[in-house]
Formats: sequence, C-alpha cells, structure tokens
Amino acid sequence: MRAISSSRRLNLPEADQSALIAGALSTHPVSGLTHNFYRYPARFSPCFARAAIKALTTPGDTILDPYVGGGTSLVEALALGRNGIGIDISQLAEFVTMVKTTIMSHNEIATLEEWIEGLGQIIHARHSAPHFSDYAERGYYKHLNHPNRWRLRRAIEQALGSAIALRAPRLEAFARCAILRAAQWALDGRRTLPSMPEFKQKLAKLAGQMITGMNALRQTVESHLHAADIRIYNHCAAGIGNNNRLGMPIAPARLVVTSPPYPGIHVLYHRWQVDGRKETAAPFWIADKLDDAGSSYYTLGDRKDPELRTYFDRLRAATVSIVSLCDAKTTFVQTVAFSDPDWRLPRYLETMAEAGLEEASLPALADHGDGRLWRNVPNRRWYVGDKTPGRREAVLVHRLKR
Repeated sequence: MRAISSSRRLNLPEADQSALIAGALSTHPVSGLTHNFYRYPARFSPCFARAAIKALTTPGDTILDPYVGGGTSLVEALALGRNGIGIDISQLAEFVTMVKTTIMSHNEIATLEEWIEGLGQIIHARHSAPHFSDYAERGYYKHLNHPNRWRLRRAIEQALGSAIALRAPRLEAFARCAILRAAQWALDGRRTLPSMPEFKQKLAKLAGQMITGMNALRQTVESHLHAADIRIYNHCAAGIGNNNRLGMPIAPARLVVTSPPYPGIHVLYHRWQVDGRKETAAPFWIADKLDDAGSSYYTLGDRKDPELRTYFDRLRAATVSIVSLCDAKTTFVQTVAFSDPDWRLPRYLETMAEAGLEEASLPALADHGDGRLWRNVPNRRWYVGDKTPGRREAVLVHRLKR
C-alpha cells in the first residue's frame, strides 16, 4: 500500500494529535445528544467528528460536511459552538439532519410528551388509519401489504396521522423522525416482526429517549455565548460552489469533515430490507420525502463497473466544487473505506489531487505503517460487492495544494 508521498505535515500540538487519533480509534457505540434519532447507514463516529472539530477549529468557525448523511458532524458542530453547513443528495438525509439539529423549546417538548402519552389510544388494530395514497401509488408501500406486515403498516399509518395532527411543522417533523426510528427497528432486517403493542411500546420509548437527547443538546447549545448557524441543503455536492440559489455563506469553511460514499462498496442509504432483503422505500414515505433514483444515485456510481469510472468522475466534480468553498487554511478530513485498497486508495488520492488537494500527514503517525490512520469500524451493516470486508477505514487528511 502506497505511503503518503507528500512531505506536508499538519502543524498540530501533540495533545490535539493524540485526541484526533483516539477519537478515530474509539469503538464506543454511537450515542449521546441527538445522534440516535435514526440509524443512518455507515454512520459517522461522533467521537471522531468531535475530536476533529475541536482540534482543527475554534468556536465561531464554519465546518462543512458535503455528504452529511445522518448529520453527525453538524450535531457535533452545534454542540461545540461552530457554524455548520451540511449538504446531501438524499432528501431523507436532509430530513434526519434537520430534525437532529432543530432545538425544541420547553413548550414544544411538553407538547411532544403529551403526544407520546396519547400513542396508547391511537395505535390499535381495530382503529382506522389514514392511507397515504400518493405514496402507495408511487410504490413506497412495496412489500408492506404482506399478511405478516400489514398490521405494522397500519400502526405506522396511525402514528403518522397523529404526527400530522400536531399541526406544527417542527413538531410533526420530530414525531415523524420518532416513527421513522421505530419503524426501522420493527422492519429493517428483522427475522421476527414485533406485534402492534410491541411497536407502540417501542415508539413511545424511543420518542422519550429522543426528547432526553434533545434536552441535552439544548443545554449544551445554551452554554455558548453565541448561537451556531446550522444550514442544511438538499443538493448534489457537485455544483455547490458559486451557487447563489442555495444562499451559501461567503466565508470559507475552516474544516471539511465528512465520510463520502465508498468506492466499490454497496451501501443501502435509501432503502430498508424486509423479508429476506426485499427492498422498501418506506423511510421516505414516513419522512414525507421523495426518493428519486436507484442506489447508484446515492453512491456516486455503479459498483459493478470494474474501474469505477463514473464514481471517480463524480467524486472529482464534487471535490472541485467543495474546494471552491475553502481556502489555504482549510483542512479536509475524510473517513473512507476500501474493499480493495491496493488500487482504489491510490486512485482515490489521484482524484483528490486532480481536484486541487494535497495529502497531509499527522507527525505522530510518521513511523506507523503507511503514515495514515486506519480504523476498524465495529457493528457496521452494509453490503460489500467484493469478498474483502469494507469495515476498515482510512482517515485521509488534505490541504489545498501550495
């Protein structure tokens, strides 16, 4: 495996380097604040995001995540008093990140607690349920009409009806996110499906935990002198530079911290799997969002192309746009997994160089392996096209070319 060729090193104090390495190597499960609002595939490590933000920025700086996914980086930016910009091509990612970074008032929390208490009277097999015909006609109910699953579908419909009845966009979004999390628990990859009473109980429990996490985030945010500005855009990373329609901030990002789609690794960002890997777009229906394309739309290209030409072409275009929002002081930190690192890592690095970036190293890793920080990711679920596991990630650090 090719070692870092650049002699460029990050000028970081030893304590910050140690914290960054420890954050990357942490095996703690994703937890705290609002991070468990939804289990987004290939979730970013909060420990690592926090360590990178603390080591490479100061309060008031802006961090950018152009593949924001489940919003981990923006939650940590908000908690640390940094401004955050999140971009993702998926409407589901935009929805989840928005809910995770929306600070609810005490009155809103009280209303949500009343909603949770009322779920026991709302979800019942004998009660009627709203039918979301527009989503059903578009195929979002696919695989949910089976005799083994229609009761859970009805429970979800009943819960969604109660969320809509809250008649406030922020409250409805929070409730929908709780239903999304409970439905994921009930349906995605399950061999034995829960009953309606079990689903109802789990939904109430998860919603209560979400409120606890939201209160913790609000208390953290209120401890800062200045409120952070968090912005989320549903857009392809390519073309975000100089896009006045988006209203992007003019100040350059001090840190780009992200985890882009992995080359050659199949991740189901947009689907759940029911009854032996039958895919359903139910999460978009629950979030009241649209799913516009197949898996290659969310992963930068078809993994079946042996040379991954489309992937690297799209990666280059996106990185060029990201670079346009940065300056010489910006640090790029990415976690990327490679099912075949012997050729995909060099090709990835070549693409970064073509977009105007130069790889940098941590002095503390100069005598370790190839000079890069590698981490094993525990308990990660995805589907890898090759026989080689894709659970080993590289932490890649770049700066603009000098």
